[in-house]
Amino acid sequence: MVLKRNAVARWVLAASLLVAGSCAPASQGNLVNPAAPYDAKEAEKTLAFGFGTIVERHLERFDAAAIALEGMHGLATLDPEISVMRIGDRITLSAPDRRVAEYPVPAADDVDAWARLTVTVALDARTMSAAVRDAPVEKIYEAVFDATLSKLDVFSRYAGAKEARDHRAARNGFGGIGIKYDLAEGGAVARITEVMEESPAGRAGFKVGDTISRIDGEPVSGLDKDGISSRLRGSVGSDIHLTVAGASAAARQVTLHRALIVPETVTASIHDGYAEFKISNFNQRTASSLATQLKAARTQLGAAIKGVVLDLRGNPGGLLDQAVQAADLFIADGPIVWTKGRHPLASQSYEARRGDIGEDLPVVVLVDGRSASAAEILAGALEDAGRAVVIGTNSYGKGTVQTVIRLPNDGEMTLTWSRFYTPSGYALHGLGVLPTICTFDSAIGADTVVDGLVHATVPAPVTARMAQWRTAKLEDTDLRKQLRSSCPAARHADSPVEMQVAERLLGDHAVFGQALALSAPSEPPVAGKKAPVAAGTAQQVLH
Repeated sequence: MVLKRNAVARWVLAASLLVAGSCAPASQGNLVNPAAPYDAKEAEKTLAFGFGTIVERHLERFDAAAIALEGMHGLATLDPEISVMRIGDRITLSAPDRRVAEYPVPAADDVDAWARLTVTVALDARTMSAAVRDAPVEKIYEAVFDATLSKLDVFSRYAGAKEARDHRAARNGFGGIGIKYDLAEGGAVARITEVMEESPAGRAGFKVGDTISRIDGEPVSGLDKDGISSRLRGSVGSDIHLTVAGASAAARQVTLHRALIVPETVTASIHDGYAEFKISNFNQRTASSLATQLKAARTQLGAAIKGVVLDLRGNPGGLLDQAVQAADLFIADGPIVWTKGRHPLASQSYEARRGDIGEDLPVVVLVDGRSASAAEILAGALEDAGRAVVIGTNSYGKGTVQTVIRLPNDGEMTLTWSRFYTPSGYALHGLGVLPTICTFDSAIGADTVVDGLVHATVPAPVTARMAQWRTAKLEDTDLRKQLRSSCPAARHADSPVEMQVAERLLGDHAVFGQALALSAPSEPPVAGKKAPVAAGTAQQVLH
């Protein structure tokens, strides 16, 4: 796509000149306004990059004109009296009682010109609005991108520089010492509530209950949690000097070297011969952590291991490649998930490869109404492959993939760019994963649920509903809503019934086999083209 580069001309109307006094219109194409509170050229660059990315990558096709005009409407979030409208071949900026400025409409596909016009409108809006005049450039970005992305779909969103750094830390890790803490003693100290194993703090002997009073010689007192976190974090390998006191020990000076800290997302426990793994979300180490902990469980239990429970209740998703790798641990071969979008890199297929540690183990997956995206990929892949019995309620039904784009201002845009499909070929979006065993009515005990399987009182309707589920077309929204109502999504993260049913299944291989047969596809999973995780600098997330 060729992006045209045209200067943005505009006419400031006489009425606005009377209001604005000596504020003369900027010269055509020159937006370097000495009175501007920010660098207009840098603002143009950021907006053009963002608009161009949406044009190129979003799941649905939008031109630059539609994107930018929605963004300009967002200026009203800073001041509701601002009105930006397109009237024929003109864009107008108005106050309630007057038209402030008028601009020619650029070509619909001219990304650079629409970005330039957006900055021009924002600068001119300062003549009529104190709120816009006082707004830093980050507030302008937020107003424009929030308005634009909210019109595209509910999952595309913008994060400013600070929020984006937090998001990147959650996905990829950050330079830190490996603790969690709360403020204590009236905010005078940070009291440690958790210490990560094999972290700088863990290796230095920090304990839960220890307090930190100074960081690099500066007192903690007076800082909020964000302020403390910003001081604790830094580049990997850099030094940090802390004043630390134990419950009954005098304060001591400790120097640590910051390391890459990736939040733990997998918690393992062993109960009566089976291994349970609670997965809270999917970051860059989720799959490797699951593999490591599964290996440890198999070593501990040996031949006595009965199976695995993957608890995905309340899991909102995360990185696509981690869901794929987690599924691959339990599937010997065949498709895991495939995606389809407008951009060439958005259409991919992911397949399992033999040789992983969980391929021979019985698996139960727990889901609820808050299990979404990456969690749904894992549950759907294992169910379609005939590798797991899914227990719980309908999952969230979030079947789109987002790509994360880092913007020139160091913020980031999370942009929907593809849909994903389970191995049997159904689109998860708006449908979700259907549990083999529905526990929506949590008042029904585990014994009653399992007895229904043993005495064959539930198989026929479950099998028929599963067949309908896998053949429901994306556009058949009425049928998809009807199917979801058969096991309504609900929050069951703390419900004991799902775990009790899982224990019964894993304790009786015959009953487990009966349940597994209910969800087996009548036809082999759809085989897509074999492909590695999509290349490129942008991460694919499934929040």
